[in-house]
Amino acid sequence: MNWLTNYVRPKIRALYARKEVPDNLWHKCPSCESMLFHRDLEENLHVCQHCGFHMRLDPIKRLESMFDDGAYEGVELPKSVADPLKFRDQKRYTDRLKEAQTKTGRTDAIVVGEGRIGGHAAVVAAFDFGFMGGSMGIAVGEGLLTAARLAVAKNAPLIVVPASGGARMQEGILSLMQMPRTTIAVEMVKEAGLPYIVVLTDPTTGGVTASFAMLGDIHIAEKGAQIGFAGARVIESTIRETLPEGFQRSEYLMEHGMVDMVVHRRDLRPTLVRTIGLLMTPRIDAVVEDIDLTAAEAADGEPAQMPQSATQATAAQPVATQQAFSQPAAPIQAGDD
Repeated sequence: MNWLTNYVRPKIRALYARKEVPDNLWHKCPSCESMLFHRDLEENLHVCQHCGFHMRLDPIKRLESMFDDGAYEGVELPKSVADPLKFRDQKRYTDRLKEAQTKTGRTDAIVVGEGRIGGHAAVVAAFDFGFMGGSMGIAVGEGLLTAARLAVAKNAPLIVVPASGGARMQEGILSLMQMPRTTIAVEMVKEAGLPYIVVLTDPTTGGVTASFAMLGDIHIAEKGAQIGFAGARVIESTIRETLPEGFQRSEYLMEHGMVDMVVHRRDLRPTLVRTIGLLMTPRIDAVVEDIDLTAAEAADGEPAQMPQSATQATAAQPVATQQAFSQPAAPIQAGDD
């Protein structure tokens, strides 16, 4: 009986026992409702392989997918006042912050990292929609200012990836003050002559859209991303008209000149590599100024030598640009504008 009880019966129970399957092995696509295996979804950067729907991506995975070999260094952000207005609705604002911090494992809705993209130094600030809807408060404003200062110090382009519902209502007017603060941060980067690139993801709305999200030198949007200020239902009730199909989606905005390009998530990194490579190439006018300065020194009796910066800049020009300048101009024919 001991043999039957201790050995045979457990074996039989193990064969017919219900096995517990983890809940996170399969995910349902919000668009086509297809069931997606979690490993396939991870490999496809959280894009449905059936309909191409772009799901929201964790900011850490976002940074890993953008930097070379997924290697980057996280930037420590300054601490800000947790609850400046002592706000309370159904819950205390401090309790909401603690819940969001426990859920996401980060202090606020922004993550900043520095590394290399296509061999060029770059600073990326990515939003986490899972942290109170990616809303912009004092901490987010401080994060963007920190990212801008770091980009200027590193002589690197600044790339911002917003995913936000707008300003954080629990911080009132202080959250609205982050709109001019983030605008100043963008101007710091532009005054330094560095590229400012915005990657618009789903959703980008409210005060974020009304400030730094639409001030980029280049706007790249993911497919199907919702981009706008007010919601579609609010606009329809205000103007009392039916909005066109696809309104406030990235494809619609590109057709109307608000977005420069719409790319698939798997093509985002190659697009950033090409864009940064073009924008960080030394300008031809700077090379000409160096050459003119050398000629002026030679006229004064000093030995004429090509400045090192001009030599490096000339060597760094793309092959296509050098060929374009070496070919003679085509003759203008009658009827040409």
